Amino acid sequence: MALRIWASSTANALRLSSATRPHFSPLSRCFSSVLDGLKYANSHEWVKHEGSVATIGITDHAQDHLGEVVFVDLPEAGGSVTKATGFGAVESVKATSDVNSPISGEIVEVNSKLSETPGLINSSPYEDGWMIKVKPSNPSELDSLMGAKEYTKFCEEEDSAH
Repeated sequence: MALRIWASSTANALRLSSATRPHFSPLSRCFSSVLDGLKYANSHEWVKHEGSVATIGITDHAQDHLGEVVFVDLPEAGGSVTKATGFGAVESVKATSDVNSPISGEIVEVNSKLSETPGLINSSPYEDGWMIKVKPSNPSELDSLMGAKEYTKFCEEEDSAH
């Protein structure tokens, strides 16, 4: 994930480490913040598919690596998203990162609360911090995403490689 690499390189350049942030524990954050019932992309977005609508946001693992979110750029409802293509951006005190859509479809709703309170992504990434709601154009794309156990393992492997 470009975001993860950029954030890591920025942290290294600024000489930030877990020693300066004793509360930071990427593995435990990842394990404690992966929810059953959601699907996960390897670019650290989540999808909650309910009926004909899929809600999309960034994972707790991603927001933790970003740090305090200060700005969110989102598309307008009525547009469309394509799987593995950027639809918006999240700016934090550490990095700016594109947000990719894990599935394709029509945007039916955008979380307007994020323009006023972008920190909802930090405090509630799976509830109040959702980003867009999409009517999937190809629901079978959900099958290619990871479940909670696979995503937990993915995070563990990614974090141990860095």
